[in-house]
Amino acid sequence: MTLRSAVAVVAIAALLALPMAANALNVPSATGLMTQVAIYTIAAMSLNLVLGYGGLVTFGHAAFFGVGGYVVGILYQHFAQRSAFLDLVPGTDSLPLALLAAVVVGAAAAALIGSLSLRTSGVPFIMITLAFAQMLFFLFVSLKTYGGDDGLMMRRRDVLPLVDARDDVVYYYICLGLAAAWFVLTACLVRSRFGVVLSGLRQNERRMIAIGIAPYRYRLVAFIIAGGGAALAGALMANHLRFVSPDMMHWTKSGELMMMVILGGAGTLVGPILGAAAMVVLETALAARTENWQLYLGIILLAIVMLSRGGLAALVRRIGGRP
Repeated sequence: MTLRSAVAVVAIAALLALPMAANALNVPSATGLMTQVAIYTIAAMSLNLVLGYGGLVTFGHAAFFGVGGYVVGILYQHFAQRSAFLDLVPGTDSLPLALLAAVVVGAAAAALIGSLSLRTSGVPFIMITLAFAQMLFFLFVSLKTYGGDDGLMMRRRDVLPLVDARDDVVYYYICLGLAAAWFVLTACLVRSRFGVVLSGLRQNERRMIAIGIAPYRYRLVAFIIAGGGAALAGALMANHLRFVSPDMMHWTKSGELMMMVILGGAGTLVGPILGAAAMVVLETALAARTENWQLYLGIILLAIVMLSRGGLAALVRRIGGRP
């Protein structure tokens, strides 16, 4: 067994044993913290597909994260009120149905936004994705039926057949399993012909066009997949917190997701995992110690990004003796 495989096995074993270790050490909050890490890992991996592998800098990725959360919250509210959304779609408290609906709506929103945004590139693309995200943000702020800027509460977490998804430990394993599944999906995508083309478009678009590749279609597909992944993460976060608000789709959330990717290492499979874990743990630890935690967080992140030359993934490779 190689060192890389051994580290992976140890990491998986540690994640599986984490709830038991947290209970044994009398720190049950660690399970909830790692649940957030797993959820943000999905969001960061989805962004990494377009940012790290596709070279598309977007400030609107949080829009899909928030849309996924609102799909879950709105469906739960209509279920509790025994009504239907637009008098057509009945509410539900089924976790599989809510997650599926969130992914479909998130992917549809990404298809609409991407079909328009991807006709531009560079700074115009950044500004258009930011504009669309802010449009959705203010749209949900204005929807007083669903809480407006106060957000939408969920009395209980959605249910899952055969298991108690409302138990924090069980929900941790659900999020961990979905994060692992999204990691496998991402790995298959980036190692496929589709992933090779996407990376080629990032490195030299003119050369790819010269050999007959249509950049728009490949980038749009990547954008749609990334939107579905972000919506899945948002739906899981809404269930975890039992709350959803327009802040989930604010541009600052997009910046936070982008920082996770850059911090961990853009264009790598493990980078978003490391970046999400570092961001969530650092935010929690510093916020518990000082009111000025954002200042110290910024200093730490700057130091890591400037000194690691490729993020935490590159730093881990150098520690392991790999170039």
